[in-house]
Amino acid sequence: MTLQDVIRHPGKFYIGGAWTDPSSGDEITVLNSATEEVFEVVAEAQEADVNRAVDAARRAFDKGPWPRMSHEERAGYLRALADELDKRAERHARIWVTESGVLHSIAATRMSSIAATYRYYADLASTFPFQEKHPSASGGELALLVREPVGVVGAIVPWNGTPGLITSKVAPALLAGCCVVVKASPEAPGSAYILAEAAEAAGLPEGVVNILTADREVSEKLVAHPGVDKIAFTGSTIAGQKIGAICGGRIARQTLELGGKSPALILDDYDIETAAKAITEKATFLTGQVCASLTRIVVSKARHDDMVEALSSQFAKVNVGDPFDAACQMGPLAMSRQRDRVEGYIAKGREEGAKLAAGGGRPAHLNRGYFVEPTVFGNVQNSFTIAREEIFGPVLSVIPAEDESAMIDIANDTDFGLNASVFTNDHDRAYALAREIRSGTVGQNSYRAELGLAFGGFKQSGLGREGGTEGLHPYLETKVIVLDGMPSNAGRIAG
Repeated sequence: MTLQDVIRHPGKFYIGGAWTDPSSGDEITVLNSATEEVFEVVAEAQEADVNRAVDAARRAFDKGPWPRMSHEERAGYLRALADELDKRAERHARIWVTESGVLHSIAATRMSSIAATYRYYADLASTFPFQEKHPSASGGELALLVREPVGVVGAIVPWNGTPGLITSKVAPALLAGCCVVVKASPEAPGSAYILAEAAEAAGLPEGVVNILTADREVSEKLVAHPGVDKIAFTGSTIAGQKIGAICGGRIARQTLELGGKSPALILDDYDIETAAKAITEKATFLTGQVCASLTRIVVSKARHDDMVEALSSQFAKVNVGDPFDAACQMGPLAMSRQRDRVEGYIAKGREEGAKLAAGGGRPAHLNRGYFVEPTVFGNVQNSFTIAREEIFGPVLSVIPAEDESAMIDIANDTDFGLNASVFTNDHDRAYALAREIRSGTVGQNSYRAELGLAFGGFKQSGLGREGGTEGLHPYLETKVIVLDGMPSNAGRIAG
C-alpha cells in the first residue's frame, strides 16, 4: 500500500473547510506495526496550527450556519457523511490494521458500524427532546427546557480503536450543532484524515470539522485554549488526570473515557473450559489493547489451577502473525514502546511472584513486527502490579478468591471501574452481582460492551458516557426559557 493509497493529503491539515499547509515542516513518521517499515508520514501540528483550527471552529460556531440549522438539516449532512465514509471503508480498514495491529477480518466488518453511528444520530434529530414544554412556576405562561450545542469541541483520540473512537465523539457533537477540532494520535492519524476527506466530499460548511495531528505537548494547547468549550478525550488515566486539571482550571466541559482493569468473576457453577474459550476470544482482540478488556480473572481457590490450565491451553492455540492473514487470530502490538511496556509488566509479574503459566515472550517464528505472546499468570494477588495497573496487552492475571463475597471485594478493589463480567448459569446471581460491582458495564458469561447504549466508567475510568442518547447529552447545554405565550417559531417541542 503506497502513501497515496492511505491518505490523500498527508502533508496538510484540514482546517476551515480546506486542506492547508502546516506552520512548520515538522513531520510524524508512522510505522507498520507488523513489519516495522514506514507506513505513512504526516504533518505535525504546532501551537499556531492549533490556534488556526480553533479559530476556524470558533467562527463556524459563532457566525456560521451550522448551529443555526435545524436538527433535521444537520441530520442530512450526517447521512451524507456516512455515505462518504462507506465509500472509503476498505481503505479505512487497511489503515486501522496497519497502524494498530487489529485483524483485517475484524476491521473490515467493523467499518459498517462507523457509518451506521452517524446515521443513528441523524435519526435522533426527529425523536430526541431538544425542547420540552413545562408548566411555569414563576408566573409565566410556560417554561421551555431547551438543549443547545455546547460550542467548540476538542476531540482527542488515541491510537488503538481510532475509527470508532473518533465517531463516538464527532457524530453526536455534529447533531447537537457543535463544531469540532479532531486531534489525531501521532501513532494513528489515518482515521482522522479519512474523516476530513469524507467531510469535504459531504459538503459540510467550513470550520465545522477540522483535523490535525500533534503530540502531547501541543495537544495540551488545544485543551487549554479559551476558544474550546469542551474536551472529549479517550486515553490513559494519567493523561486524563492532566486534561481534567486543565479543564477544571477554566471550567471547560469534559468527557473522559479512560483506563480499566476489568474483572471476570468465574462462579463455581460455570464450566471452566467454556469460560476460558470466551475470555481468550475477547482477550486477543486488538492484541489486548482495549481499555475494557477482561484482564483480572477471579476464581475460587479450589478451581484456580483448572482455570489457569484452561486459559493456558486456549492461549497456546492462538495463531499470532500477519493481521492481514485470514488464518491469523492475533496481530502485533501497535508500536515498539507498547511492546516494551507489556514486556516490562511481564517481567514485573515474575519478579513479584506470580506464576507464568503461558507465553511471556516474543513468538519465535516472527523476527520483525511488535509481536508478543499471549500471556497467562496464575497465583496472582490483587495487590500485585500486574493486577493493579493497566497493561494494555494480551496479559491475564488469574486471582484466587476464598468465596463469592471475596470475589466481589476483589472486583471492586481497584482504581478503575470500566467493565466486568460474571460467569454463571444463574441469571439472578449474575444480576445480583452486577448490581454490586462498581463498573460502567457488567456482562454475563463474556466480555460485553453495548456501545450503542452507553459506554464509560466509574472511579478513575472516566467521566461521562459515550454512545446512544447518553452520548449526546455531553454535547448539549441546558437552558430554561420562560415565556408569556407559545412562540410560533420554536420548532418541534415535546411535552
